Formats: sequence, structure tokens, C-alpha cells
Amino acid sequence: MMDWDKLRIFHAVADAGSLTHAGERLHLSQSAVSRQIRALEESLNTTLFHRHARGLILTEQGELLFDATKSMNKRLESASARIRDSEEEVFGELRVTTTIGFGTLWVAPRLPKLYEKYPELKIDLMLEERVLDLPMREADVAIRMKEPSQADLIRKKLMTIEMQLYATREYLAEQGEMNEMSDISKHRLICQSPSTPQVAAGGTLVQELMTFEIPSLLTVNNYFGVLQGVLNNLGIGVLPNYVTEGFPDLVRVMPDMTSAVVPVFLAYPEELRSSKRIAAFRDFVQDEIIAHRRTLREQAEA
Repeated sequence: MMDWDKLRIFHAVADAGSLTHAGERLHLSQSAVSRQIRALEESLNTTLFHRHARGLILTEQGELLFDATKSMNKRLESASARIRDSEEEVFGELRVTTTIGFGTLWVAPRLPKLYEKYPELKIDLMLEERVLDLPMREADVAIRMKEPSQADLIRKKLMTIEMQLYATREYLAEQGEMNEMSDISKHRLICQSPSTPQVAAGGTLVQELMTFEIPSLLTVNNYFGVLQGVLNNLGIGVLPNYVTEGFPDLVRVMPDMTSAVVPVFLAYPEELRSSKRIAAFRDFVQDEIIAHRRTLREQAEA
């Protein structure tokens, strides 16, 4: 049976890469940390670290153990988070992951309402195209542009989005309207880089547009950058339709040109089913989507 205390010290050393830094974190002397690591290596009959002048590097066996302690650490964090979620209050850290575009253009502008209701929440918004591993607790809750494939997740479909063509009124007044697709040869196209991880629907629409004679191109690796190009009158941009509400100056160009529908899912680990923080965030997102739909309906009717 491995000693929990030694594993905790090993994890701190592996994470910090040095005995001194680990000792500072744990409030232990360097010699006490060193003694515990030696004792753990003896009990496992293996070497966990290569010792170099510049610090410590994990051996292959050390890497295996570090993988295990990282996993244990995440589970302990998860347990303590569940324990801290009291019956009535919503407080503490909530790690939310989604794409850069959706996070910056849809989630972040709406967060004031959530903080107004739960001022003691600490939200860590993790924006990246990489799909973080929720069961391994890389994040607590995710909003993803496709249905998550992992089995041990609770998932809820939030809405659907489509990629469409947009420009500003000012740009169209200067450069001319687009009445048919061949007119795109008179404009600059702004879109996500084909090499960027993105939903297939957006990539397919861009490929279709590329079959036309396009004189100038600006590609960006996220929709926030594409939007900045469009708002600064650089050209006609391929953007998800959830951005229109916040930017009334955007005009839809060639309404028949649209991508396939992309489903948006909210997902979180089964073990956080009873988390008050997750419930608060889920309810907030659902309320905002209802309000968002209502606004789009009113815009369409106006």
C-alpha cells in the first residue's frame, strides 16, 4: 500500500520540477522532501527522477506515477468541490470551456447577469478549439459545437447555429452590394483558416466559396478575428449567426448562402450532477438562449 503523504510530496516535486520549489509549496525543508522521495523510490524499488544540475526530470516510471497522481488530484478536487457546494449558496470556482468564437462573442458579454445573481462565483473561462477532457476534470462544464462522444457525460442540446455571410452597411455602400454569388469576385473574403480546427459545416461553406474567383483573402484562426475584419470594413465575412444580435451594423449578404446546421451542446461529468454551480450556469445559459431567440425573432419581424 502506497503512503498518501509520500504520493502528495512526489506530485508536488514532479509538478514543480525541483525539491526546493516543492518544499516551499508544502512548507517542508528540501531535505525532508528529498527523504520522502527516496523512501518512495525504495518502496517501489525504482528510480522516479533523473537528477540534473538544472533540476529533476521524471523517469519513465516517474511519468507513470505522475499520470496517476494527476488523476487522483483531479478526483480529490472534484470531491472537495462537491462538498463545498452548500445546499443554498452558489460560490467557488467553475471552469467553463468553449470555443474562442462562442466564448468571446456569446458567453462573455452575457456573464454580467450571472455575476449579478451569484457575486461569489469565480469563473475560469477556458477558450480553445481543443476539446478538453471533462471526465478527467480538465474543465467542469463545456459548450461544444457537436454532441460529445464520451459516455459518462450529462449532455443537453442548447440550440443550433449556421455560418452565413455578413458585411457592414458602410462596406456595402462603398464596395457595392452582392446580388449573386459571382459578385464575390469583386470583394475580399474573410473567413476561418482552412487549417484551423472548426466545425465541418463552416469548412464546407468556405470550400464552396473558394470555387469562385476571389481576388483577396483574409483568413483568421477564430471567428472573433473574422468579426474584427468585417467590422473594420475589410470585406465580406463568414460568421456564425449568433453574432448578429450584438452587432446591429452587420448586414446579411446572399441570404440563400448558408452552412449546414451545427448543434450546440452543454456537457458536464456525471459526478457533478448535483453541483449547484453547474446548475446555476446551465440555467443561466438556457435563459439567455431563450432571450437570444426572442431577440432574433423580433429582429426578423422588424
